[in-house]
Amino acid sequence: MGKKLKVEGYTPSSDEKFMNKNQRDYFMNKLISWKEDILRESRETVENLQEDSQNHPDSVDRASSESDRSLELKTRDRQRKLISKIDAAIKRIEDNTYGYCDETGEPISLPRLEARPIATLSLEAQEMHEKREKVYRDD
Repeated sequence: MGKKLKVEGYTPSSDEKFMNKNQRDYFMNKLISWKEDILRESRETVENLQEDSQNHPDSVDRASSESDRSLELKTRDRQRKLISKIDAAIKRIEDNTYGYCDETGEPISLPRLEARPIATLSLEAQEMHEKREKVYRDD
């Protein structure tokens, strides 16, 4: 796992240079913590699934258990994909491309990065992307 950097009590501000060292460290910590939380939850899920693999005498209990297991596995699959996006964001921090829109090259707003630290598009570019997607989907 990555090394956490000391930025306690710090909050990125638009009054400072965009993606300065403090901002990069702040988002690196945020991403690493998020990834650690997901991995911890995944380990807990595996443990719970192993414990819950007992025989259920009642078919309703068995069906309920299978439904719960299926939902849990779908959630973990989404989180597995999320981890790859987190890893990609960490790599962008390391190569100093984090925080900049993939389409326009313009900075992604700090509030957007705060809400979605894996964002690769500015809000405007994301909206355009979604409009194009909707147009093609409606055809």
